[in-house]
Amino acid sequence: MKNETTAALFVHLSAFSTFIGIPFGNLIGPLVLWLIFRNQSGLVDENGKEAVNFQISFMIYFIISGILCLILIGFLLLAVAGVLWFIYVIIATVRAGEGKVYRYPLTIRFIK
Repeated sequence: MKNETTAALFVHLSAFSTFIGIPFGNLIGPLVLWLIFRNQSGLVDENGKEAVNFQISFMIYFIISGILCLILIGFLLLAVAGVLWFIYVIIATVRAGEGKVYRYPLTIRFIK
């Protein structure tokens, strides 16, 4: 049980790898960990799907916000999306550490 909660926790936590210079680390980290551990634990599988769906969704939101910077509203949207992204990843990491699955809000469910 302890190992699966640790793996689930790191699936979400790996999204922060983008801050240490890994291009698209926010998506690659959760995707790689999910693909490695998904068959070993249902908890990791569910958390991995959530994390990957969330990261893809927010990449889309950031791209749209970046385009909308041309009409200035995008700057506000980028700031709001960045704060929400950070908060939601922290919450999901804590929940995974508790052995729970966190359903990210504002997420398009690409992987079911």
